[in-house]
Amino acid sequence: MTLHTIDETLGEPERGAPAPDRLVSGSPEFETWSTYESADGKYFTGLWRATPGCWRIVYTEWEYCEMLEGVSIVTRTGGEPKTFRTGDRFVLEPGFEGTWEVVETTLKRYVIHLP
Repeated sequence: MTLHTIDETLGEPERGAPAPDRLVSGSPEFETWSTYESADGKYFTGLWRATPGCWRIVYTEWEYCEMLEGVSIVTRTGGEPKTFRTGDRFVLEPGFEGTWEVVETTLKRYVIHLP
């Protein structure tokens, strides 16, 4: 078993946005700072920031999220909206489908495990 440290010395982020066919409202922009990737490419950690807007999400991976700043609403298709704020933590599982709405610019720490 190997122990890995997480390097949160942030350089230039990777920038992006939701795919046009997933956009529901607004014009959100993303910044992602990767802090760790396993040798097998199945585990990732990092920081992610998004500006206000709403888009459809479909998860094929496990993701642990820790909200560091802002307010977001995650809604499962056909389910009740859940509001997440600074300090909240949650997990999205493979098969989760719904929307992610950033109400206030959001910064989260994430850990992803691909199946």
